[in-house]
Amino acid sequence: MKIARLSFNPLQVNTYILWDETLEAVVIDAAASNERENEILDKFIADHGLKVIRAVNTHGHFDHLMGVSHVCEKYGVGLALSAKDKFLLENAESSAMMFGIRMGGVPQSIELDLSEVESITFGNTELKVIPTPGHTPGHVVLYATEAKVLFTGDTLFRESIGRTDLPGGDYSWIMRSILEQIMPLGDDVKIYPGHGEMSDIGHESMYNPFVVEVLNNEVNYKN
Repeated sequence: MKIARLSFNPLQVNTYILWDETLEAVVIDAAASNERENEILDKFIADHGLKVIRAVNTHGHFDHLMGVSHVCEKYGVGLALSAKDKFLLENAESSAMMFGIRMGGVPQSIELDLSEVESITFGNTELKVIPTPGHTPGHVVLYATEAKVLFTGDTLFRESIGRTDLPGGDYSWIMRSILEQIMPLGDDVKIYPGHGEMSDIGHESMYNPFVVEVLNNEVNYKN
């Protein structure tokens, strides 16, 4: 599996393009916010001869949705998103306006409900879908088991975690997701987050203050 990261829009969302030897590809968190950014994404796809088969979103916040309509329309594909985040999809444009950002529209429907599947595939590659509520109710992370690569969206960042003060957010749940769903995958699993730089689970177990304070029994995340 090959991975490209392109950072888009004023909130600097990491959009990931994944493909394998078949040249089938998926776009995770398509976040391009204007024509220039869409052209950058399209040029990369064209230059590598890729066939996009699906737009996949880790969650439904507007900054991760800004380029999804373009991808769906340009490549004739549908959106994979947990239906638990449908309320965020429906309110994405108004949420963007609260941050002074204008969106060019969002998909009106979810083609594949990620709360109802265990994995998604493209070419010869499988991504395990792991529910990680907390940042949003329907947040998922996507795990390429053979490559030991995890796309964490806004659940886990390098030395930080996602916000839990937005509608549908919950600190207890995001820490349950991190401690019970992500950390057991193993120290050598590489993390590709929705914002910022790459990391790995081993680094986060040692240097992420939100994780360390729980592991040191300084915070009871279950209450």
